[in-house]
Amino acid sequence: MTDPLDAPAPENDDDTPHQEDTMTTTTTHRRRTPWKLAAPLLLTPVLLASCTGQDSPTDDPGSSSPASTASAAAVAPAVQLQDAYQQVITSVLPSVVEIRTDSGLGSGVVFDDQGNIVTNAHVVGSATRFQVQFANSARSYPATLVGTYQPNDIAVINVQGAPDLRPATFADSSTVDVGAIVLAMGNPLGLSSSVTDGIVSAVGRTVTEPAEQGSPGATLPGTIQTSASINPGNSGGALVDLQGQVVGIPTLAATDQQLGGAAPGIGFAIPSNDAKNIAEQLIQNDGEVVDSNRAALGVSVTTVADASGRPAGVGVVDVAPDGPAATAGLRAGDVITAVAGTDVTSTAQLSAVLAGESVGSSVDVRYVRDGQQQTAQVVLGELTTGG
Repeated sequence: MTDPLDAPAPENDDDTPHQEDTMTTTTTHRRRTPWKLAAPLLLTPVLLASCTGQDSPTDDPGSSSPASTASAAAVAPAVQLQDAYQQVITSVLPSVVEIRTDSGLGSGVVFDDQGNIVTNAHVVGSATRFQVQFANSARSYPATLVGTYQPNDIAVINVQGAPDLRPATFADSSTVDVGAIVLAMGNPLGLSSSVTDGIVSAVGRTVTEPAEQGSPGATLPGTIQTSASINPGNSGGALVDLQGQVVGIPTLAATDQQLGGAAPGIGFAIPSNDAKNIAEQLIQNDGEVVDSNRAALGVSVTTVADASGRPAGVGVVDVAPDGPAATAGLRAGDVITAVAGTDVTSTAQLSAVLAGESVGSSVDVRYVRDGQQQTAQVVLGELTTGG
């Protein structure tokens, strides 16, 4: 269900990324390119044989030298880690698919045995029909849109006629720890069934992804930051732990504003708990989300610039009748400058502030009306759709 309320009104037609207000980098989507990336090279350690006989430093011909014993002990954990990687890749890759639209490609994860596949809303874009290819098959299968939820950048499509569906197992992302080893699986640069590795660098990040053609962008609360490489085409794929469970949906990577281009080793994934919750609602409610658990003012907004052209506030374009803002006395034409004690000069900043608030909480909203600064206390409602 499309609801324009709380959705930023289009501000320009270019693809300039929004600046993430809580970080020094901006973020870019990682999808779309008709290529393929080679799977990571897994090095096989060389096992060192023990030295025995007359040259042994011990009197026991069957004993090993201290050096060879230490070398073998050092190699063993590497072999175990390699085996764990290979087992996870073998187990999870059949659940990761390539999704193609008329405008590009991305990745998806098999959600259930009914053919539902979870991916990013920006991978889906405005398309309603898709071609899906599995890692273990050269044939592609048709799929249709179930629903999208732009605020969390989640979508579900349904594939028809595909045999032997292998639904992925989704982990409890609230238990994910910083430092945990993770693998990103998807189709970067169109290279199907590619895998990169890294660690969980941070949890609980709020990031703003940029608008682009077919996608208005979104502010994503609570994302998982990872050092696993995320490249165009990885979006919508799987970020998995060494138990072979999906902990997140890779969505975007940071861009270095000073140097330009991607910032190596800084990628973000939507937590599996959020992705699973939204996907289940889209499937069960005919493509709608009825319980987002995200705070909203109940307004449609746009960024307002000052005389020098710099962002100076958030203009209220429309107010939902009987919504939180309307109840508090806000109306179209007001310019919001602060929420909950935090200055906001753009729609991206407003979205980031609201992403950190709870439904039902009471916040002060500072705004300007007819040149006069005023303050209203607003009891936040729940976001249904929009930005």
